[in-house]
Amino acid sequence: MLLLAGLSACSVTGQKSAGAQHEDFGATDVFTRSYPGSEQNACEAARRALLSQGYVISDWKPTIIRGRRKYQHDVDIHAEIEFNVTCVPDSKGSNSSTIFANAVRDRYSLKKSNTSASIGVSAIGSVSLPFGSTDDSMVKVASETIASGNFYSQFFDLIERYLDGTVFPNEPEAEKRAEPVPPKNAAPASQPAQSVNGSQSE
Repeated sequence: MLLLAGLSACSVTGQKSAGAQHEDFGATDVFTRSYPGSEQNACEAARRALLSQGYVISDWKPTIIRGRRKYQHDVDIHAEIEFNVTCVPDSKGSNSSTIFANAVRDRYSLKKSNTSASIGVSAIGSVSLPFGSTDDSMVKVASETIASGNFYSQFFDLIERYLDGTVFPNEPEAEKRAEPVPPKNAAPASQPAQSVNGSQSE
C-alpha cells in the first residue's frame, strides 16, 4: 500500500511539473532578436520572410505582421499555424529594433455525423430512421504555442537575408531632383562709346 501511494504521488507530481513547464517565464532569446535599422524595415523583412515560406498575410501594419499557413498531417488531421510578429524600436539613439515572434499551432480533426429523418406515422407518432448519409466537419482538437528554439532561429536567420537593402513600401523614397539653378545676374548693358569731346557715338 505504501509503495502504491508513493507511485501515485510521483505520478501526480510529474503531471503538475509537466503542466507548469508551459506556464513559467524562461529565456527571452527564443522569441526575440534585435536587428540594425528601423522597426518598419525589420517588419518588412519579416513579412517577406513569411511570404517566402508560403504564409498568407492576414494582417499587415507598419510594425505588426500576422500570417497563416495550413498543412495536413494525414487524411483526417489538419493543422494551421498563425504567426504573429511585432517590431519595436530599441533605446533612442541605438539605431536598432527588436522583433518579437510568436507562432500558435491549431489542429483540426475531421468528424463525421450520421443524419436521420423523421417520418410521421399516425398509429405510433414520429419515427426517426437513419438513411446512412454523413456530414463532415472540421473540429479543433488542440492548440498550443510553438516553443521550439530551432523553429524561431530559422525564421530570424531568414529575416537577415531580406533585411539588407529592404525599403519599407509606405516610406517615400528620396527624390533626387536637381533644384532649378537661379539665373546668373545679367551683365550690365554696355555703355555707348563716348568721343573725346564727350559726345556719344551712334
